[in-house]
Amino acid sequence: MSNREEVRDFLTTRRARITPEQVGIQSFGTRRRVTGLRREEVALLAGVSVDYYTRLERGNLSGTSDSILTAIAHALSLDDAEREHLFDMARHQNDNPRRPTKTAPVAAVRPELQYLLDSIRDAPATIANNRMDILAANDLGYAMNSEMFRGTLRPANHSRFIFLDPRAADFYPDWNRAANINVQMLRREAGRSPHDAQLASLVGELSMRSDEFRARWAAHDVRHHYTGMKQFRHPVIGLLELTFQTLELEGDPGLSLTVYPAIPDSPSAEGLKLLASWAATENIADRARHASV
Repeated sequence: MSNREEVRDFLTTRRARITPEQVGIQSFGTRRRVTGLRREEVALLAGVSVDYYTRLERGNLSGTSDSILTAIAHALSLDDAEREHLFDMARHQNDNPRRPTKTAPVAAVRPELQYLLDSIRDAPATIANNRMDILAANDLGYAMNSEMFRGTLRPANHSRFIFLDPRAADFYPDWNRAANINVQMLRREAGRSPHDAQLASLVGELSMRSDEFRARWAAHDVRHHYTGMKQFRHPVIGLLELTFQTLELEGDPGLSLTVYPAIPDSPSAEGLKLLASWAATENIADRARHASV
């Protein structure tokens, strides 16, 4: 399955966002037919011929060296996530199509990973796959995401919740930011795993059912999202402002662990204590695993 269309659209959108002035090119008042750089300007900045860059932007990265990819990334001012995305797409074009790299779909986490989650007592913790399915959590993780588990479909999925469930607009105080980040992470995963049929199916479903998703997907933005702050408005506890750390699980390809600790002695730290009490009283974890909450 070719990713040439993805490559073409990615390079085109990156070129369109850069003005000549941003990269030190003088336009001298000439009328320009493009909003960003011209192909010949990118070729000049990257030190390649116009014909060669045109071939790349038409989606053909086959045989392109790392040094050329690095030069293109520099010319287009790609950030780390975008540069990695470009290299991922090139790598998959150079793979033997008869032996595509595949990661077997994970239906459940190993018991040892659940033990790890259960040992985290003071912060919500979840394990998700590259399609944003929540495969496991500790009690606080299930409680914090209780709105996501109200339906019967398992595993619960972050992307479906954000774009298809109206409760998401209340759960995320800054819904637009949450939506943008989610799509940017999915786009990155699509570049890393172009043969993942379930990921492609999820993207297709969301594109069909959500105009908001479709518009963001067309932007071809990608992002690393491993640490920072997030806000959630829990329907029972109220506003929670939590730090987060995400670690990719090297022993379990395609899975990542995310922990959401609160700043000590903050209102959100008290909120997590209330959340833990509510979770125990309502038996949230068992209900989230097996049925609607």
